Amino acid sequence: MLTTSEYYCAFCGEVNTTFVDISSGNYQSYVEDCQICCRPNILYIRVDEDTLEVDITSDYEE
Repeated sequence: MLTTSEYYCAFCGEVNTTFVDISSGNYQSYVEDCQICCRPNILYIRVDEDTLEVDITSDYEE
């Protein structure tokens, strides 16, 4: 089941929208390029088990 969520780029600080597959587990991480500056971000995704609310934090990919 896919849903969308937003995160802030770790490099340029701009808001990005991404698709999250909430059926892949409550804790996920993967690399996605910023839609603005094209630099890679590591996304750490948490899905609330009860509400299915998605929380994303980003970090630099080196």
